[in-house]
Amino acid sequence: MEVVVRSSALVQELVQNGLLSADQLQIGLLESKKTDKPVEKILLELGFVSEALLRDAQSEATGGHVVDLDNALPDLAALELIPEHLARRHKLLPVSLDSAESILLVAMVDPFDLQARDRLRAHLAPDTTLKTALATESGLLQAIDRYYGFELSIDGILHEIETAAEPDIAVALGAPESEYSQPVVRLVEAILSDAVKRSASDIHFEPEAGFVRIRYRIDGVMRQVRSLHIDYWSAITVRLKVLAELNIAETRAPQDGRISYAVANAPIEFRVSILPTLHGENIVLRILDHHKGIVPLQNLDMGQQPLSTLHLMMKCPEGLILVTGPTGSGKTTTLYSMLNQISDERLNIMTMEDPVEYPVPLMRQTSVNGKVKLDFAAGIRAILRQDPDVILVGEIRDGETAEMAVRASMTGHQVYSTLHANTAIGALQRLANLGVDSSSISANLVGVVGQRLVRKLCKNCRKMVVPDERYSGLAAALSAYVYEEEGCQQCDHQGYRGRLALMEVLRISPVLEDLILANAAPSQLLMAAREEGYRTLLDDAVRRVNEGATSLEEVSRVIDITNQVL
Repeated sequence: MEVVVRSSALVQELVQNGLLSADQLQIGLLESKKTDKPVEKILLELGFVSEALLRDAQSEATGGHVVDLDNALPDLAALELIPEHLARRHKLLPVSLDSAESILLVAMVDPFDLQARDRLRAHLAPDTTLKTALATESGLLQAIDRYYGFELSIDGILHEIETAAEPDIAVALGAPESEYSQPVVRLVEAILSDAVKRSASDIHFEPEAGFVRIRYRIDGVMRQVRSLHIDYWSAITVRLKVLAELNIAETRAPQDGRISYAVANAPIEFRVSILPTLHGENIVLRILDHHKGIVPLQNLDMGQQPLSTLHLMMKCPEGLILVTGPTGSGKTTTLYSMLNQISDERLNIMTMEDPVEYPVPLMRQTSVNGKVKLDFAAGIRAILRQDPDVILVGEIRDGETAEMAVRASMTGHQVYSTLHANTAIGALQRLANLGVDSSSISANLVGVVGQRLVRKLCKNCRKMVVPDERYSGLAAALSAYVYEEEGCQQCDHQGYRGRLALMEVLRISPVLEDLILANAAPSQLLMAAREEGYRTLLDDAVRRVNEGATSLEEVSRVIDITNQVL
């Protein structure tokens, strides 16, 4: 949420309480004077204060949050609770509805208007908790004009499109006075909001010969949600390009951009990728929710022993720590969880990523840039001249990057990176294939984390069964009864809701160092690691199946377990 606190007295209070230094305040005041932005917003942008800190301080001072309605997409379910006449009369707008907790957030010009609050409560269920946010009068009235009086549901907009004339692409460019009268504009926003509410990680717009397929990736699995007539694809494409600030005239070359919105009052960034295909431009939006990006390390639920091993690895003052797994297995999330654990103002943490997905205060983050020949290897060279303590390399893709990462770990730095390998043991062979010699691996590699993401069973509808005979090799390790998916309304009849990580943590011990130096076979390395307490992805998968957290069928989607024996 974008937080804008308007009380200068509040900033002075932050300084007095030691939460903001005098130097930081002076920088904020100078920038505020130059840009004509509130000083509190400047302090937030510079990373001097956190959103949580400002939110708590402002809540204490005014009794509510501040919402920027110019860059927010209200929740349709919230809007349906409050009629337009009430919103106009009392200058308020429903922003978001948490159905599970029955919490309604409403933006108001005056959150202390008791008459408006009483009228609101009369329209709400008795168990609904009302929360308020501050908004400017002009912004709120514009938002009421924008969101009331027009169809905002996807089904309603599609019906409007089907019964209307061909959409005007010029209107899709976003003329302020007419954009919400154009259903394509509202359709794009409705799809973005719907995908975020359904916890999708990606939105796929896929043109075919006569229609456009819209699919979401939810919990790692693609699900088709809509099909649109191809006649409306050009207007939708233009609208997405305008939002991402891309060239609307370019249709033959790939393009990349970003869209920023506050969906249900939470800041969301959409990374846009456009690729020309046989039937038109294929558009994929990666959804980046900064609040969900960094998970506390203990919340990864990897088990006590692997977590203790990982903490030992992170305490090494220098060396290389790798996270392995396929694309979309949560490697970046794990890396950020590790860095967030050690992040401190006494450390200079620098990153080289492609691209930077989660901006984090106290970390110096840089994106690779092919236009100026700034790749991972060149970026590491530059970072080493910036006096770093900890270096994050987004991905080791080639021999030069691998060599530079190992060289950085040799010179007294902690280096974290990702590597595409099927297992933690397999990462050793992968480094060798990239040209890193065995002596460098054994001397500088601290450890490897391997992981996969699997869907969690819906606890409301999961059912107990006897393990399938296909997994007879695991019978000795499996419980007599396990759970499998069923499907209910709470999980959208999928049987699964949310995801969890299967993880293995391999710490390079002196015994393993000797074996690596001797170019031992992977089977020898695995045997030696097991003798020291190492548990594989399969071991962790069986643990989570026995707990009832996931199913054998789901585990087999990401790990080959049919021929495995434990």
